[in-house]
Amino acid sequence: MDLLGEIKKRAQANLQHIVLPEGNEPRTLEAANRVLRDKVAKLTLLGNVDEIMGMARQKGLEMITPENIIDPKTSEKAEEYASLLFELRKNKGMSIEEARQKVQDPLYFGCLMIKSGHADGQLAGAINTTGNVLRPALQIIKTAKGFSCVSGAMILISNQEQFGEEGIVVCGDIAVLPQPTTDDLAQIAVATGRTMKAICGFEPRVAMLSFSTKGSAKNELVDRVVEATKKAQEMAPEMMIDGELQADAALVEAVGSLKCPGSPVAGKANTLVFPSLETGNIAYKLVQRLGGAIAIGPILQGIAAPINDLSRGCSVEDVEKMIAITCNQAIAAKK
Repeated sequence: MDLLGEIKKRAQANLQHIVLPEGNEPRTLEAANRVLRDKVAKLTLLGNVDEIMGMARQKGLEMITPENIIDPKTSEKAEEYASLLFELRKNKGMSIEEARQKVQDPLYFGCLMIKSGHADGQLAGAINTTGNVLRPALQIIKTAKGFSCVSGAMILISNQEQFGEEGIVVCGDIAVLPQPTTDDLAQIAVATGRTMKAICGFEPRVAMLSFSTKGSAKNELVDRVVEATKKAQEMAPEMMIDGELQADAALVEAVGSLKCPGSPVAGKANTLVFPSLETGNIAYKLVQRLGGAIAIGPILQGIAAPINDLSRGCSVEDVEKMIAITCNQAIAAKK
């Protein structure tokens, strides 16, 4: 299955408006040109119009036009957005003057575009830290209904097609929460399952991972996963969620049927939830480096609108893929 091709086709069939706050960043600019050329999304680049157009001309990026660019410092929407930000943050002590100053920051301006209904999603992080990307998102857009935490998912595409969905597995959390509570773990499970559905198009079968399978080991770490599994099942009764499961019981049909006969997930999981950020981050990087899997992400989850964070080492291709993924999240959020 050409998953990336399918993601791109879905985006082309239902154009979404994505904001790129790092409009003068060279990789972002080149990826934006490709996305506009292929009609994958409607884009707004934020920054100085003359600077961005100068870079675009120098690089021969013919799809970039002044109509694709907004300068937060001179935008006619600046006062409207400042008033909105002030209303959202005045109880936290923000003054209207501070709000006007914040609106000049492209990361804030982009989130205010989304909050105002003028855009559908945002992608940044090529030159900004995760904290800088997330801070305005959580202050302005906030978490999705039923969620109190943000987490990160990674899509792994392996040539081992007997696992997951033709070798496709979605993992969480691999990027945000170092020590999730049981409530956090339950939310991560539901959010990661929804990412599997929104981005990959498959019904999620969510495995809550541990070093124990259905009581084979006794430990407080296992108890956390058992409790989180129950909470996740209550939170999303329509979703197939099971645990606690060891990784082989989750992925290998023979092991799953032996250890958990009758489980809707064991042996055929396509969505893996790790008990901590430490285990998740280590595991996906081992699979990527030793197993040769393609890793796509991180994809941020749990925010009320799609806001995604790039690695500062990202390539043009990474930015291009993440724009299409952000579009798919926006499409799913509207259903």
